Amino acid sequence: MDPVTDPADTVSPDPRDFLAPSRIINYNHPAVRRKARELAASPASDEVIAKRCFHFVRDEVRHSADFQLNPVTLTASEVLEHRTGFCYAKSHLLAALLRANGIPAGLCYQRLAFDSICRPFALHGLNAVYLPEQGWYRIDARGNKPGVDARFDPPDEYLAYNPCEPGEGDLPGIFTEPLPEVVDVLKRCLDYGEVLENPPDRPLP
Repeated sequence: MDPVTDPADTVSPDPRDFLAPSRIINYNHPAVRRKARELAASPASDEVIAKRCFHFVRDEVRHSADFQLNPVTLTASEVLEHRTGFCYAKSHLLAALLRANGIPAGLCYQRLAFDSICRPFALHGLNAVYLPEQGWYRIDARGNKPGVDARFDPPDEYLAYNPCEPGEGDLPGIFTEPLPEVVDVLKRCLDYGEVLENPPDRPLP
Protein backbone atom coordinates (compact mmCIF):
# COMPACT_ATOMS: atom_id res chain seq x y z
CA MET A 1 0.00 0.00 0.00
CA ASP A 2 1.46 3.33 -1.01
CA PRO A 3 1.35 6.34 1.28
CA VAL A 4 -1.52 8.72 0.69
CA THR A 5 0.97 11.38 -0.36
CA ASP A 6 4.04 11.18 -2.51
CA PRO A 7 7.15 10.90 -0.30
CA ALA A 8 8.44 14.14 -1.82
CA ASP A 9 5.19 15.98 -1.10
CA THR A 10 5.46 18.29 1.88
CA VAL A 11 1.70 18.81 2.15
CA SER A 12 0.23 17.27 5.30
CA PRO A 13 -1.94 14.21 4.55
CA ASP A 14 -5.68 14.78 4.83
CA PRO A 15 -6.79 13.42 8.23
CA ARG A 16 -10.10 12.29 6.73
CA ASP A 17 -8.24 9.59 4.81
CA PHE A 18 -7.20 7.96 8.09
CA LEU A 19 -10.54 7.10 9.68
CA ALA A 20 -11.81 4.03 7.82
CA PRO A 21 -11.77 0.45 9.12
CA SER A 22 -10.17 -2.29 7.05
CA ARG A 23 -9.43 -6.00 7.12
CA ILE A 24 -6.37 -5.43 9.34
CA ILE A 25 -7.26 -2.21 11.14
CA ASN A 26 -10.62 -3.80 11.90
CA TYR A 27 -12.19 -1.53 14.46
CA ASN A 28 -15.59 -2.75 13.29
CA HIS A 29 -14.84 -5.92 15.33
CA PRO A 30 -17.05 -5.93 18.46
CA ALA A 31 -14.19 -6.43 20.91
CA VAL A 32 -12.16 -3.58 19.42
CA ARG A 33 -15.20 -1.30 19.51
CA ARG A 34 -15.81 -2.18 23.16
CA LYS A 35 -12.24 -1.43 24.15
CA ALA A 36 -12.31 1.85 22.20
CA ARG A 37 -15.49 2.91 24.01
CA GLU A 38 -13.99 1.91 27.36
CA LEU A 39 -10.92 4.06 26.74
CA ALA A 40 -13.12 7.03 25.87
CA ALA A 41 -15.69 6.40 28.61
CA SER A 42 -15.12 9.64 30.53
CA PRO A 43 -15.45 12.87 28.51
CA ALA A 44 -12.09 14.08 27.29
CA SER A 45 -10.33 15.80 24.41
CA ASP A 46 -8.99 13.88 21.43
CA GLU A 47 -5.50 14.29 22.85
CA VAL A 48 -6.44 12.74 26.20
CA ILE A 49 -8.27 9.82 24.55
CA ALA A 50 -5.34 9.27 22.20
CA LYS A 51 -2.99 9.18 25.18
CA ARG A 52 -5.19 6.58 26.92
CA CYS A 53 -5.18 4.42 23.78
CA PHE A 54 -1.40 4.78 23.48
CA HIS A 55 -0.78 3.77 27.10
CA PHE A 56 -3.08 0.76 26.79
CA VAL A 57 -1.30 -0.61 23.73
CA ARG A 58 2.18 0.27 24.98
CA ASP A 59 1.72 -1.14 28.49
CA GLU A 60 -1.03 -3.78 28.32
CA VAL A 61 -0.10 -5.53 25.06
CA ARG A 62 3.20 -7.39 25.34
CA HIS A 63 5.78 -7.23 22.58
CA SER A 64 6.10 -10.71 21.08
CA ALA A 65 9.89 -10.74 20.95
CA ASP A 66 10.46 -9.12 24.34
CA PHE A 67 8.28 -11.76 26.04
CA GLN A 68 8.87 -14.63 23.56
CA LEU A 69 5.16 -15.03 22.94
CA ASN A 70 2.97 -16.64 20.31
CA PRO A 71 0.79 -16.52 18.30
CA VAL A 72 2.03 -14.12 15.62
CA THR A 73 -0.80 -11.59 15.43
CA LEU A 74 -1.74 -9.32 12.53
CA THR A 75 -5.19 -7.76 12.79
CA ALA A 76 -6.20 -5.33 15.50
CA SER A 77 -8.72 -7.81 16.90
CA GLU A 78 -6.10 -10.59 17.09
CA VAL A 79 -3.69 -8.32 18.96
CA LEU A 80 -6.43 -7.35 21.41
CA GLU A 81 -7.55 -10.96 21.92
CA HIS A 82 -4.09 -12.37 22.61
CA ARG A 83 -2.60 -9.21 24.16
CA THR A 84 0.62 -9.70 22.24
CA GLY A 85 2.13 -8.55 18.98
CA PHE A 86 5.23 -7.29 17.25
CA CYS A 87 5.58 -3.52 16.87
CA TYR A 88 3.72 -3.64 13.53
CA ALA A 89 0.76 -5.51 14.99
CA LYS A 90 0.63 -3.22 18.01
CA SER A 91 0.49 -0.24 15.65
CA HIS A 92 -2.50 -1.87 13.90
CA LEU A 93 -4.38 -2.09 17.19
CA LEU A 94 -3.50 1.46 18.20
CA ALA A 95 -4.66 2.79 14.82
CA ALA A 96 -7.91 0.85 15.20
CA LEU A 97 -8.63 2.16 18.70
CA LEU A 98 -7.94 5.73 17.64
CA ARG A 99 -10.02 5.51 14.46
CA ALA A 100 -12.88 3.90 16.36
CA ASN A 101 -12.94 7.05 18.49
CA GLY A 102 -12.98 9.30 15.43
CA ILE A 103 -9.30 10.24 15.78
CA PRO A 104 -7.32 10.03 12.50
CA ALA A 105 -4.42 7.60 12.78
CA GLY A 106 -1.93 6.20 10.31
CA LEU A 107 1.08 3.91 10.18
CA CYS A 108 4.73 4.93 9.98
CA TYR A 109 7.91 2.91 9.57
CA GLN A 110 11.59 3.15 10.34
CA ARG A 111 14.37 1.03 8.88
CA LEU A 112 16.70 -0.08 11.66
CA ALA A 113 19.62 -2.39 12.35
CA PHE A 114 18.97 -4.81 15.22
CA ASP A 115 21.46 -7.15 16.89
CA SER A 116 18.65 -9.61 17.67
CA ILE A 117 17.63 -10.43 14.09
CA CYS A 118 19.17 -12.52 11.33
CA ARG A 119 19.10 -9.77 8.70
CA PRO A 120 21.15 -6.57 8.44
CA PHE A 121 18.02 -4.41 8.65
CA ALA A 122 14.35 -4.64 9.56
CA LEU A 123 11.38 -2.33 9.51
CA HIS A 124 10.00 -0.98 12.76
CA GLY A 125 6.33 -0.04 12.96
CA LEU A 126 4.84 2.94 14.77
CA ASN A 127 1.94 5.39 14.38
CA ALA A 128 1.04 8.95 13.54
CA VAL A 129 -2.05 10.47 15.10
CA TYR A 130 -3.74 13.71 14.07
CA LEU A 131 -4.35 16.01 17.03
CA PRO A 132 -6.29 19.23 16.44
CA GLU A 133 -3.83 21.32 18.46
CA GLN A 134 -0.70 19.64 17.10
CA GLY A 135 -1.31 18.30 13.62
CA TRP A 136 0.33 14.97 12.80
CA TYR A 137 2.27 13.57 15.76
CA ARG A 138 4.26 10.32 15.78
CA ILE A 139 3.89 7.88 18.66
CA ASP A 140 5.52 4.51 19.30
CA ALA A 141 3.67 1.90 21.37
CA ARG A 142 6.11 -1.01 20.86
CA GLY A 143 6.53 -1.30 24.65
CA ASN A 144 9.25 0.09 26.86
CA LYS A 145 12.22 -1.82 28.22
CA PRO A 146 15.77 -0.93 29.30
CA GLY A 147 17.06 1.49 26.68
CA VAL A 148 13.58 2.21 25.26
CA ASP A 149 11.47 5.02 26.71
CA ALA A 150 8.68 5.90 24.28
CA ARG A 151 6.14 8.42 25.55
CA PHE A 152 3.11 10.47 24.56
CA ASP A 153 4.03 14.07 25.35
CA PRO A 154 3.21 16.42 22.46
CA PRO A 155 4.54 18.44 20.84
CA ASP A 156 7.81 16.59 21.53
CA GLU A 157 8.34 13.11 20.06
CA TYR A 158 9.64 10.36 22.30
CA LEU A 159 10.01 7.34 20.02
CA ALA A 160 11.52 3.97 20.82
CA TYR A 161 14.40 4.35 18.37
CA ASN A 162 16.43 7.11 16.75
CA PRO A 163 17.71 5.91 13.36
CA CYS A 164 21.20 7.29 12.93
CA GLU A 165 23.43 4.49 11.63
CA PRO A 166 24.28 4.02 7.94
CA GLY A 167 21.32 2.41 6.17
CA GLU A 168 18.87 3.41 8.89
CA GLY A 169 16.18 6.06 8.57
CA ASP A 170 12.52 7.01 8.55
CA LEU A 171 10.45 5.80 5.63
CA PRO A 172 8.73 8.89 4.24
CA GLY A 173 4.97 9.14 4.35
CA ILE A 174 2.08 8.24 6.62
CA PHE A 175 0.34 5.08 5.45
CA THR A 176 -3.36 4.30 5.64
CA GLU A 177 -2.69 0.54 5.59
CA PRO A 178 0.22 -1.74 6.54
CA LEU A 179 3.02 -2.25 4.04
CA PRO A 180 2.74 -5.49 2.02
CA GLU A 181 6.11 -6.63 3.35
CA VAL A 182 4.78 -6.43 6.90
CA VAL A 183 1.52 -8.21 6.14
CA ASP A 184 3.34 -11.01 4.31
CA VAL A 185 5.69 -11.76 7.23
CA LEU A 186 2.99 -11.68 9.90
CA LYS A 187 0.70 -13.93 7.83
CA ARG A 188 3.40 -16.40 6.82
CA CYS A 189 5.43 -16.88 10.01
CA LEU A 190 4.20 -19.46 12.48
CA ASP A 191 5.98 -18.24 15.63
CA TYR A 192 7.85 -15.22 16.95
CA GLY A 193 11.25 -16.80 16.27
CA GLU A 194 10.45 -17.14 12.58
CA VAL A 195 9.58 -13.45 12.43
CA LEU A 196 12.96 -12.60 13.95
CA GLU A 197 14.63 -14.75 11.31
CA ASN A 198 12.64 -13.20 8.46
CA PRO A 199 11.75 -9.63 9.45
CA PRO A 200 10.10 -7.31 6.94
CA ASP A 201 12.39 -4.82 5.25
CA ARG A 202 12.17 -2.11 2.61
CA PRO A 203 15.16 -0.05 1.38
CA LEU A 204 15.03 3.66 1.99
CA PRO A 205 14.17 5.71 -1.12
